[in-house]
Amino acid sequence: VELVESGGGLVQPGGSLRLSCATSGITTIITHMSWYRQAPGTQRELVASITSGGVTTYHASVKDRFNISIDNAKKTQELQMNSLEPEDTAVYYCYVWAYGSGTGYWGQGTQVTVSS
Repeated sequence: VELVESGGGLVQPGGSLRLSCATSGITTIITHMSWYRQAPGTQRELVASITSGGVTTYHASVKDRFNISIDNAKKTQELQMNSLEPEDTAVYYCYVWAYGSGTGYWGQGTQVTVSS
């Protein structure tokens, strides 16, 4: 199983980025997909999660700014990030849980830097 994130980069405060996560090697349906982030010196935290049925969960700090979406057929997900703040600077990781897998899968991460 392989997860590949893309779309990270450097953006000014107030700007937007769209992260994408492509998967390969998952042979069963996906139960849910998530985005986590980890800033230097901090623990990895859940940013947003979405089930295959479209039920979403957001960290309180991003709820009104980020939007997560899933494509069940392609087994991909995206995270639209708007009104970015310096506090959003972190490495963002894609996470997938597939039905019957017994384990979750992680991507390698993509850096998001919000700075003027």
